[in-house]
Amino acid sequence: MGKVIVEKRGRITIPSQIRAMLGIKEGTELELCFDSGKLILKPILRVSAKDLYGVAGGEHVKIEEIEEALGDEG
Repeated sequence: MGKVIVEKRGRITIPSQIRAMLGIKEGTELELCFDSGKLILKPILRVSAKDLYGVAGGEHVKIEEIEEALGDEG
């Protein structure tokens, strides 16, 4: 993968190739996990009703109905 150096105040820079592969841009939220001696950074994906529209196929549902079903989450 890649190697990073911890800078002042614990900051690291994620290599640009990895950011591009994962779609990480300025302002992207990341989840930091610790597992078996490893630090794991995972992008927190935000999905809107428009992103989900038509994905499952089957019965057609209006975007408004999806947003209502999602409540504050969407």
